[in-house]
Amino acid sequence: MSSFPLLPDSASTISDQIDALFFFLVAVSVFFSLIITIALAFSAARYRKGSTASRKGALSDYLPLELAWSIIPLIIAMFIFGWSAKLYLDMHVAPANAMEVYVVGKQWMWKIQHPGGNREINELHVPVGRPVKLIMTSQDVIHSFYIPAFRVKQDVLPGKYTTQWFEATKPGEYHLFCAEYCGTSHSGMIGKVIAMEPADYEKWLSGTSSAGIAMASSGAEVFERFGCKTCHRQDTGLRGPALDGLWGKQVKLADGKTIVADQEYIRESILNPGAKTVAGYQQLMPTYKNQLTNEQVNQLIEYVRSLSATQENQGNNQ
Repeated sequence: MSSFPLLPDSASTISDQIDALFFFLVAVSVFFSLIITIALAFSAARYRKGSTASRKGALSDYLPLELAWSIIPLIIAMFIFGWSAKLYLDMHVAPANAMEVYVVGKQWMWKIQHPGGNREINELHVPVGRPVKLIMTSQDVIHSFYIPAFRVKQDVLPGKYTTQWFEATKPGEYHLFCAEYCGTSHSGMIGKVIAMEPADYEKWLSGTSSAGIAMASSGAEVFERFGCKTCHRQDTGLRGPALDGLWGKQVKLADGKTIVADQEYIRESILNPGAKTVAGYQQLMPTYKNQLTNEQVNQLIEYVRSLSATQENQGNNQ
């Protein structure tokens, strides 16, 4: 049976927990199925037509039994709900120290870029023992990023970010699939996740031919090329909100609401600037939809994040 395993490898911190819940659900289903099947078979045989078994004393209702078959399943169902809810939260809330990697789904490939600039297609290199958070969007239709060995799957949507995280526990190569039908070559949208020891991963980062300009530096070039500094740099006269120190802060909007300046907010501000207007500013910014690629938007986001990191470092030095 080793050549035909019932389950894929278990290679992440969450995978054994997912398997435990799965096997518990299977066990509960088999247990109650056996009880019901045995009771049906016994009753069908004992009280079949022509049987001499006594039918006296048959009850039309029996409160203790009715309570038992209502309360016991309820307790089991609530236990399963609590267990599943905890696992769901654990799977969807990434640790604060997670390494972030950007993923763009496209018919029919996965385009991946690390913050240091390393690019991959249909491959994802990650270090063992470190949480990895994927920030994903689609260039065209709905895709789904699925790594069976890690027991994680997340839809990848056009026009917004979705995220998922995992932590590999052992080195190896693991299958990567698109689990959402996305067109004629959907079955060919496959790849692999390569989990490496931390030292080997650092060597790969510095030695791969895809190592290039860091995403923040590429974002600075895009920022200059499209004239963003005209409105968002203090040394050129602000006509829009300043970007220094913006990342992760609460932004007050013209309608009185507040929002956190994260990836989704900055992406929306670039592609659909009219959706949210910052308090104290007029809506002057044009949309850059269809002018910037998803990769350029990701680079701009990393550039905005780097401005906050630079400001924080300057403050610490002072």
